[in-house]
Amino acid sequence: MHIHPLITDSVTLADLCSRLAQSPWVVVDTEFMRENSYWPDLCLLQIADAHEAAAIDPKAPGIDLTPLLDLLVNNEDVLKVFHAGGQDLEIVHNLTGKTPHPLFDTQVAAMALGMGEQVGYSNLVEGWLGVKLDKGARFTDWSRRPLDKRQIDYAIGDVTHLAAIFPRMLTRLRDTGRGQWLDQEMDRLGDPSSYINLPELAWLRIRMPTRNPQVLGRLKALAAWREREAQSKNLPRGRIVKDETLADIASHPPRVQSDLAKVRGLSASWAGNDIGGRMMAAIEASTPLSDDELPPREDRKPGLGKEGALIADLLKLLLKIRAREADVAPRLIARADDLELLAAGRRDGLQILEGWRFDQFGRDALDLVEGRLAFGVKNGRLVMTRTADA
Repeated sequence: MHIHPLITDSVTLADLCSRLAQSPWVVVDTEFMRENSYWPDLCLLQIADAHEAAAIDPKAPGIDLTPLLDLLVNNEDVLKVFHAGGQDLEIVHNLTGKTPHPLFDTQVAAMALGMGEQVGYSNLVEGWLGVKLDKGARFTDWSRRPLDKRQIDYAIGDVTHLAAIFPRMLTRLRDTGRGQWLDQEMDRLGDPSSYINLPELAWLRIRMPTRNPQVLGRLKALAAWREREAQSKNLPRGRIVKDETLADIASHPPRVQSDLAKVRGLSASWAGNDIGGRMMAAIEASTPLSDDELPPREDRKPGLGKEGALIADLLKLLLKIRAREADVAPRLIARADDLELLAAGRRDGLQILEGWRFDQFGRDALDLVEGRLAFGVKNGRLVMTRTADA
C-alpha cells in the first residue's frame, strides 16, 4: 500500500479524493480534541482504500475539504468503513449536516462475529492481524503543529490496519450469512438525528433521584439554557455549570439573582452579571413536567409489574444462552427495553419478533413468556424444555 506524505494543500487532496471515488470502499478515522470545546475540533483525518492511504491536515491554511466531505456524504457508490465511528460521524455531521452513507462499522461487525459488544481497536488489530499497536501517541495534542513523523505514522496506521481487516471481516460475514444482521445497527449508527444536540432534551443526560414535576421542569429549563450557552461559546457543558450544581439549583432554586452568590459551584459574580441573569430567566420561565415527560419509577418500567420484571430476567437469561450458542454479542440480538416490553405483553413493533432476530431468539422468547418453554436443571446443567402445551 502506498502511504502519502501529510496532505496540506487542496490540489493534492482533490486528486486523492478523485482516485478514492473509484474504489468500492474507503476506511476513515479522525483525530480530534474536545477537552476545551463544546464542538469536537477536527485535527486530522485519515483515509485509505486497498491501494493507498493518507492523512489530511484540516488545519492547513487555505485547504479546501469539499472534495473529501463530498466523498464521505454524497458518494453513494463508495462504502465508508469506520471502527466505533460514532464520534467520527458526529464530526462529519457537524461539518455537513449529513452522515456518511453507505456505512460499515467494524466494531458492530465484530458483535456478529463473536468478538464481544465493544471490542477496542487495539484488540481488533491484534485479533485479526496479530499486530500489537504502539499506544504511546494516543494522548497526543493533535491540535498542535507541526505534527511529527511518529504521530502521523500512528494516525495512518489506524486506517491501514483497518483496510487489511475489513475485507477479511466481510468474507467471514458472507461465509456465516450474518451480513444482514448488521443492517439495522448500521442504520441506527448512521441516523443523522443521533448527532443533533437538542437543548430541550439535554436534561435527560442528568440523573436526579426524583420524579417531582416542578424540580424536573426546572432541570429541563436549566439544562436547555446551559446547552445553548455552551454551544454559543463553544465551551464544554461543565465549564458553564457542572451537572451537580445544575441539579442542586433545580432542587433549591434561588429566589432572586443575588442568591446565586451563595450557590456552591458558581462564581459570586453571577449574582450580578449577564449570565446569571440568563440563568434566572430560565428558572423563572420553567414549567412543571407533564405526566408524559416524567421518567419511569426506578423500580419498574411503565406496564412492567413485579411479575413482569421476573419474566424480563428470565428473558435476559435466555438471551445470554442463545447468544452464546450463536457466538454473537447479546446486544446485537436484543436490547433490554425490548425484553421488558415483551415481558409486559407487547408484541407489535419489536425487532426481536422480526427477521433473523426472531429465528435466533424471538421465537423462543415468545414461547417462554407464553408458557411453551421452561428452564430446568439436568445433570447439574441448565437446560430448556418444551412444555406439554407446546
